[in-house]
Amino acid sequence: MDDLDTRLITLLRHDARRSVSDLAIALGVSRATVRARMERLEASGRILGYTVILRADAVDLPVRGIMMIEIEGRVTDRVINALGGFPEVSEIHTTNGRWDLIAELGAASLAELDAVLRRIRLVPGITASETNLLLATPRSTRARL
Repeated sequence: MDDLDTRLITLLRHDARRSVSDLAIALGVSRATVRARMERLEASGRILGYTVILRADAVDLPVRGIMMIEIEGRVTDRVINALGGFPEVSEIHTTNGRWDLIAELGAASLAELDAVLRRIRLVPGITASETNLLLATPRSTRARL
């Protein structure tokens, strides 16, 4: 991936619906070059697809949070599998430092989020947690699928 690819991806992240002609003008190259680059980035798996990114409060689960989770011993895989069964958990990340896992959560209301937090804390192997609400997302390059 060279500088042109990086600039092309940056433009697509800001507006994936932008026409090939507009991209070519912004990058100072031909339409054929842009089309070929996009096809190569797609074929290599660098670009997986194009989608719409919604404002966080326009999705079905407007109350969102990040839950940091501490687990005991060697039960990480079991805890991850258990968390994967919660439809309110959109992503699970392993991490270093004080917390072992970070789970991204979504719910329709604060009461529903509270209920999810209570159920997650009952998962065997979870010894401690801390949750922060996400108030706003001024910028995101990830689609909420």
